[in-house]
Amino acid sequence: MSKYINVAIVGATGYIGLELIKLLIKHPKVKIKNICAQNSIGKSMYKFDPSLKKKSLPKITNLASVNFDNIDILFTALPNGEAQKISKKLTPKNKLIDLSADFRIEKPRYYKKWYNATHKSKNLIKHSIYSIPELIDIKLDKYKIISCPGCYPTSIQLPLIPIIKKRLINTSNIIIDSKSGYSGAGKNLFKKFKFKNIYDSISAYGISSHRHLAEIDQQLKKISKSKIEVQFTPHLSPMFRGILSTIYVNLNKNVTARKIYKYLKKYYKNKHFIKFAKFNTPIGTGDIMHSNFCKISVCNDRIKNKAIILSTIDNLIKGGAGQAIQNMNLLYGFKEQMGFK
Repeated sequence: MSKYINVAIVGATGYIGLELIKLLIKHPKVKIKNICAQNSIGKSMYKFDPSLKKKSLPKITNLASVNFDNIDILFTALPNGEAQKISKKLTPKNKLIDLSADFRIEKPRYYKKWYNATHKSKNLIKHSIYSIPELIDIKLDKYKIISCPGCYPTSIQLPLIPIIKKRLINTSNIIIDSKSGYSGAGKNLFKKFKFKNIYDSISAYGISSHRHLAEIDQQLKKISKSKIEVQFTPHLSPMFRGILSTIYVNLNKNVTARKIYKYLKKYYKNKHFIKFAKFNTPIGTGDIMHSNFCKISVCNDRIKNKAIILSTIDNLIKGGAGQAIQNMNLLYGFKEQMGFK
């Protein structure tokens, strides 16, 4: 490997793209070669984030100007469907780290069902891997495409997957209530949500139909020996960033909330970006804001044989750009926290 990993960031002016740039300029092994945004060609990145004014960054170009032979990693932070097209341009040298849903769903028919579109790169799905860094146990270098999970699924799977694998909970009735800052809806917020008072109102949306259910169901079913049934309702909250997921679970026989807490702490004891509140302690998005951490709390329910699990992340970092860089670090065998200091 050369001294630096040469990267291109495609979709650089969106919320996730900006976070990618701000993190990657601090990474000691990365050189940003190309910054792409179709509607902002020729502009400087500080026009979109003043904190980048004194940073040495290339000006924005379109994807057509990128010499793929000079790029090691393409980060794509684009609307669904776009990374499928870009994946066809990859050379043997390139790896793609994608932050859309394009390669999260393993079966094309389910992608079509949930995203109402035919997958345009079906042949590349088998060369992709869905990766939450703390949960992946496969070497990433075998894959051409690394698919980063959605923000809600990240906050949900980190506490649930270990305890489902260990068979500590009844998987037939998992209830999840998640609240996200409005940055999760992207910069076209008002095209997607019609309420005018979005900055002082909390609103449920995507009830029983949010697209992230596709990957939540897929990933939980892969590791469960029992039937999985998840009720998931997301809410848009009047804050810019952050996710708080409240997960209600039924405990299996001889399992207590404290046992779940102890098991999760043991499971993640060597994982830098997972931290825990004290048992039975509330948490909030302010605990992890602007960081790549996931903070977990486990609480008793007043109803016997039930527990409440809280999980909070920054949707733009741990649920987006930070997780993508973590995956890059894993790919190259670096420490997962490299570039985050």
